[in-house]
Order: sequence, then C-alpha cells, then structure tokens
Amino acid sequence: MAIPAHIRDNLRMPVIGSPLFIVSGPELVIAQCKAGIIGSFPALNARPAEVLEEWIVRIKTELAEYQAANPDKKVAPFAVNQICHSSNDRLEHDMEICKKHEVPIIITSLRPPAFVVEAAHSYGGVVYHDVINVKHAKKAAEQGVDGLILVCAGAGGHAGTLSPFALVREVKEWFDGTVILSGAMSDGASIAGALAMGADFAYMGTRFIATQEANADPAYKESLIKHAAEDIVYSNLFTGVHGNYLAPSIVDAGMDPNNLPEADKSKMNFGSGGNTKSKAWKDIWGSGQGIGTIEDAPAVGELIDRLEEQFRDAVNDFNGRLIGDAAATKAAAE
Repeated sequence: MAIPAHIRDNLRMPVIGSPLFIVSGPELVIAQCKAGIIGSFPALNARPAEVLEEWIVRIKTELAEYQAANPDKKVAPFAVNQICHSSNDRLEHDMEICKKHEVPIIITSLRPPAFVVEAAHSYGGVVYHDVINVKHAKKAAEQGVDGLILVCAGAGGHAGTLSPFALVREVKEWFDGTVILSGAMSDGASIAGALAMGADFAYMGTRFIATQEANADPAYKESLIKHAAEDIVYSNLFTGVHGNYLAPSIVDAGMDPNNLPEADKSKMNFGSGGNTKSKAWKDIWGSGQGIGTIEDAPAVGELIDRLEEQFRDAVNDFNGRLIGDAAATKAAAE
C-alpha cells in the first residue's frame, strides 16, 4: 500500500507540511491544503485546550468552502500531530476532539499508543508515526499505524542520524504501509529524490517556516534565509531528545553552540527548554540542514508553484539523462 486513494486523489504533490511547534496554525495549514499538499499542526499549538476544536472546525469549514467555490482544484486533507509522551496531559482530550470531528490524518510522535490508532481507525482516519530507526518503526507497525515517517539525518527539530538511503530501504524490506521521508528537503528536486528512493511522501517543515502564513518571528524567517547547513547544531540539551537547531539562536540565548552539555533526561519537556532557561522553539529555533536553498519567505501558494516546477524539472532532467545514456549505449553497440 502506498498512498490511500482517498488521500492521493486530493493531492497536487505528494508532500506533507510537517507540524511545527508554535509556527503551524490554521493560516498555514489552510494555505497548504488549498495549494494541494497536506498541512498539519501540533495539537498543543492550540492553547488552551478548548481552542483545538475551534481550529479544527475553522480548517474544515474554510477548506470545504474553498473546494465548493473551486471544484477543479486539488484540496488536500489536513493532519493533527499528537505528542504521545507522559508530559502531555492533554492527549486523551485532544484525541476525543479529533475523533469527534473525524480529522483525516493523525501524526503521532515519540510513542504510538494503541488507543490513538483505534480512535482514528474507528472513523476511517489514518495514523502516521514518526521514527528515527528500524527498532522504533517495527514497534509502531505492531500497533497498526498506517504509515511511518522516517526522520533521517538533517531533519529539522527532533531528528535521527541515519541516512535516508539506509533507513528507507531497510523499512521497505518489511513494511507495506505508507512511507514518508523527512530530512533536509527544501526544494522540488528533493521531493523527486525522496520518491526515487521509494518514499510515498516528502515531509517538509523548515521550508514552510519561511513563508508569509507561518506564525514565526520575522527574525526566525530571516535567519533561515541567511544561513546554511554549516549553521545547524545537533543537540539534546533543549528538550531531552536530539534535534537540529540554528546555531545563531543558541548564541543569542547566551550559549556556545560548539560546547553544549548533554541533557538531563529526567527533565525532558517538549514544550519548553527543560534543561535551560531558554525555551525550545521560541528562543532556540529548530531548523533542518536544507536551508541553503531558502532565499525568501513567499506566500505558501507561490512556494508550492515553485516546488512543483522544480520537481518537474528534476524529473525531466533525470529522464533526459536516462534516454541519453540509453542512446549512447545503443550507438556504441552499433
């Protein structure tokens, strides 16, 4: 199974805009879905808890109205991210709201509890779980998730260290669900590369921080435009889980990005910096390694147009090379 038909048929491109803590709100998600890619947000971004229902109703309403006014457009479904960790005391409440409003896609992080899968499947929803290695992938698959998000080296925020060439191929040896690839993708050629490796979706987050609809500090967006892969630091100090962050934001918080201590895992906190006075995501900015290609902060619709053009150029270039190589081989044989 690749992408389920009811999702695939409403996509312009096989891309999921990953959930971004603080940054992803209704404006960004709606813009992504209208442009034909799956938009998502962390449930914990809706604060207080009662706001989650308001956001979901708004997203569903605006997308339905847009689809009705534009019947020929591909309007993608949306996803809500649930942090499945003991520090999240909202999980059961938030899943009840998602079940009530039949959120099409649930993205789970850290642990994939069976009740989330059961709740989503009860109304026909699907669950995609993010993992950084095969061990975690197999545990998630055992609990019935529909897809695995392979968070590879270079991904923004919480990320693993494995090459996508290794992890994608190993997972596809035994998993027949949807495979989603995350890690340093910021342009259309990267999307084409993800599909060439065998992924069904590209999972892109950092690139959407630098857009008009993103709820991010203008300085954050500008920093993504100014910097490149060499400015990314991998550390577990800020939440207790390893992730990639912009070094300049660490410097601004009064720390040396080249000399960060290991985290005290007993103080893990995914909404703030449990091991520092600086708050993760608010003061310490997450970023993937693919920022070297980010040159501006356009509207989401304009960005998707650009990604699609880059994607087609990359595919055409690849096909041209194959045809050229085949022709050269034939000529040599003759």
